[in-house]
Amino acid sequence: MSLKVYNSLTRKKEVFQSITPGLVGMYVCGPTVSGESHLGHARPYITFDVLYRYLTHLGFKVRYVRNITDAGHFEEEGREAEDKISKKAVLEKLEPMELVQKYTNLFHWAMKQFNNIEPSIEPTATGHIVEQINMIEEIIKDGYAYEVNGSVYFDVEKYHKDYAAKGLPYGMLSGRNIEEQLESTRELDNQDEKKNKNDFALWKNAPPEHIMRWKSPWGEGFPGWHIECSAMSTKYLGEEFDIHGGGMDLQFPHHECEIAQSTVCNHKTPARYWMHNNMITINGRKMGKSYNNVIKLTELFSGNHPLLQQAYHPMTIRFFILQTHYRSTLDFSNEALQAAEKGLKRLWEAYENLRKLQVTAAQSSDTELEQKVLKLANEFEAFMNDDISTAKVLANMFELVPVINGIKNQQIAADALSTTVISNLQQQFKLYLEDIFGLTAMQANDDGKLGGVLQLLINIRKEAKVRKDFVTSDKIRNELAALGIQLKDEKDGSMSYTIL
Repeated sequence: MSLKVYNSLTRKKEVFQSITPGLVGMYVCGPTVSGESHLGHARPYITFDVLYRYLTHLGFKVRYVRNITDAGHFEEEGREAEDKISKKAVLEKLEPMELVQKYTNLFHWAMKQFNNIEPSIEPTATGHIVEQINMIEEIIKDGYAYEVNGSVYFDVEKYHKDYAAKGLPYGMLSGRNIEEQLESTRELDNQDEKKNKNDFALWKNAPPEHIMRWKSPWGEGFPGWHIECSAMSTKYLGEEFDIHGGGMDLQFPHHECEIAQSTVCNHKTPARYWMHNNMITINGRKMGKSYNNVIKLTELFSGNHPLLQQAYHPMTIRFFILQTHYRSTLDFSNEALQAAEKGLKRLWEAYENLRKLQVTAAQSSDTELEQKVLKLANEFEAFMNDDISTAKVLANMFELVPVINGIKNQQIAADALSTTVISNLQQQFKLYLEDIFGLTAMQANDDGKLGGVLQLLINIRKEAKVRKDFVTSDKIRNELAALGIQLKDEKDGSMSYTIL
C-alpha cells in the first residue's frame, strides 16, 4: 500500500509522492519563544515527529526543518504592532536574546522529554533577516507590496485579483473568501496606512522604544511573522517542497499568507501537501489565557497547576496524543490522562512479556488464533498508510494484549503461535511502539509524590518568608536550584517551580 495523507489544500486524502524520489522536504512551524511551551504545543511536535519517523521507516531521506520564531510574531490580541519577544523582554527585564535563549532551552528540554527527534535544521527568524528583506524587495518589485511610513504591506486584493484567474486565490487553503476576511479583520493600529484592511505586514517600522530593530531599505524595523517562514522554507527546502505542517490554528492567516508571498516570489505554491493537526481542548473548552486553563509543559510534568490532580509522565502525554487521530479534536482532562497512563502501563507490560516469549514449537497448534494475530499485526502498516492513523494501530495492539498475556500466564498454550508469528509480533511491536511512535519505558510512577514533596517545601518556604526567616527561605530555594528545580516567586504571592 502507498502512504496517503490528508492534504488541507485540496481537502482530500492523496497518495503521497515526493517531488524528488527517495527524498522528502518537510517544514513545520516552530514555537514563538516568548514564553514556556504549553499543552497545545505538544500535539503538533509529537504529530510531526511521528510523521518524520514513519517517512524514514518507509525509506525516505527526510530533511525536516522546524523554525524558531524569535522576532516579529505580532501580539495579535493587542492593538499595537509590537512583537511578542520584544514585549515579553521588557516585562521580564531581560535582553530579547536572553529571553529567547531561556525559552528556547526550555522548549528543547520539553521536546527531549517527549523523545522527539531533533529536526534536521532549526533556523531562527533573526538569523535570516537578509533573506526576508530580499524576499520583500522581490514582492515590491512585482507590484504586490507597498511601503508606507517605513512599513511594507502585502496587497491582498491585487494578489487575489491576479492569481484567482490562475487557480491560486487568496483563501485557497482556509476556504475563506476575501469578502469574509474584510468583515472579520480586527481594527488594529495603523489600519489607515493600508490600502485594504486585510493587507498584512511584511515589515514594520520600529518606533523609538522598540528594542528589536534592523536596518532595511525602508528604515529601521522588524519583519512580519508570515514572511519569516516563507524565507526560511525557501532557503532550506527550495521554491517547492513536499510537506508543510502545523496546527490547524495556523491555516489562517499564517499559512494563507505564506502561500501568497511564496507564490509571488517563486511563481509556484510552496508546498505540495499541507498537513494540520487539530486543537486540544481542556474539559471541553478552548485553551486560552482568558479561561485560565493554559497548562505549561513543566506544570504537566510536575503536577503544579490548579487543574491537575497529579503529575503526568511525558510518555503518558505522548501516548494520550497518539490515541486520537491527529485531525480530530483532543479533549484533555485528568480522567483522560489517568486512563492513558493506565493504558500505556498495560500495553508496555504486554510488550515486555512479548519480548520474553521464547516458543520453540515449529508449527502453530491453533490456526484460527494465529490468523487473528497475523491479521491484527499486518494492519499496522495499512492504518499508518491511511493518513497516519496511530489510534487504530494502538487499538489493534490492545486487542493483542490478552493473547500475549495469556501465553505468558499459561492460559493459552505456549505453542499456540508458531515461532515465525511470535518473532513477527515482537518485531512489529518494537517497530511501531519504539521506533515510529517514539514511546519509551516510563520510570517508576511516583503517583505525584514528587510534586507533593515539592509543594511541601514551597509551603515551608512561604512560612519562613512570613516569619522573615530568610536564611531558611534562601536555603530551600538555592538547594532546589542546585538539584535542577527552579522556584519562582509570582506577583500574586504564590510560588511556582520548574524542573530543568
